[in-house]
Amino acid sequence: MPGVPAAPDLSTQPRPVYVIGAGPGGLAVAAALRGRGIRAVVVERSGSVGTSWRRHYDRLHLHTTRRLSALPGLAMPRRFGRWVARENVVRYLEKYAEFHELEIATGIEVTRIEPATDSHPGGADGPDSPDGPTTPGWTLHATGGRVMAARAVVVATGFNHTPFVPDWPGRDTFPGPLAHAAEYRNPAPYAGRDVLVVGVGNTGAEIAVDLAEGGAARVRLAVRTAPHILRRSTAGWPAQRTGILVRRLPVRLVDRLGALVGKVSVPDLSAYGLPRPTTGLYSRVKQGAIPIQDVGLIDAVRTGRVEPVAAVASFDGAEVVLADGSRITPDAVIAATGYRRALEGLVGGLDVLDERGRPRTHGAKTPPDAPGLYFTGFTNPISGNLRELALDAEKIAKGIARTVGA
Repeated sequence: MPGVPAAPDLSTQPRPVYVIGAGPGGLAVAAALRGRGIRAVVVERSGSVGTSWRRHYDRLHLHTTRRLSALPGLAMPRRFGRWVARENVVRYLEKYAEFHELEIATGIEVTRIEPATDSHPGGADGPDSPDGPTTPGWTLHATGGRVMAARAVVVATGFNHTPFVPDWPGRDTFPGPLAHAAEYRNPAPYAGRDVLVVGVGNTGAEIAVDLAEGGAARVRLAVRTAPHILRRSTAGWPAQRTGILVRRLPVRLVDRLGALVGKVSVPDLSAYGLPRPTTGLYSRVKQGAIPIQDVGLIDAVRTGRVEPVAAVASFDGAEVVLADGSRITPDAVIAATGYRRALEGLVGGLDVLDERGRPRTHGAKTPPDAPGLYFTGFTNPISGNLRELALDAEKIAKGIARTVGA
């Protein structure tokens, strides 16, 4: 078929590279490896590609532009528009896997990765193995008692893997529904209700706006730390492109530039309970806090449809006790309180994670004591996650090709 990549001959590769996770990062790596003639098998615990995108709330659109969000080897269709909707991201990932003829095994969860016990300088299959002389190999343990031998492993299980809800004192005494944002789809179940959204990241901010526009009687947004807010686009210039330009600049310089841009483009919301942040924008990014891309929060706060309140301290039956000592009585609580990477069970015994459970290495770099083990998708860059996944995929594929001699 015209336009479809030619299928490389993979028949001489008894041990593939295993890619764990069929999200954007995993699919991109597999396509990049296939393009270099290296067999890659994507292992996905769910039944389809792009599972996390299928589960996101209905309103979601990419905060990055269509052109800067495509994965290697396949552009996103122009008909998707500049800010691609969640359902079109899913369609794109399905088409991407089909277009690149990726080898994907669904319904299988890899539970543990360990060095191959029979590895030696000649590889697990001997010095003349097509796996090459520099690949010790890995053993993957998976559901159903499966044991798989890999030339290399790429972990792409995702930044948003396991929903996290803080263990607030008295949380179990709250009589109303208390759900993580991962369970939120649309405002219909909350029509006419008083809702507290906890967490003012992009997800919490957008869900609060969605609720306010979708018929909730009252929407409050619990804020622990005042966020940086950016316009998604200013005079046609997307914030993502600015993020790309400043990413390599000194942190202090970007902090100063961010403060100037914020004062010019974003009104002071202090009178509404959302003061300007006291820490620098890029300093916060380095700590893992990405600025909010405004998709209606500013107007919702200024018009009173979303009311910022203090952070949640505890629950006392039907009352929520806030950090400033005040008490409120919402009908429902949605916790937009983030996710955990949940890598401890998978690679916890390999000394490749830091004290916060994040991979010590990322992209084309592998841990010194774990050559052939790669991680992608475990950062939240200011320049756009999908863009960085695409760049990482090419770098990882190049590194693996150099290592295995493909």
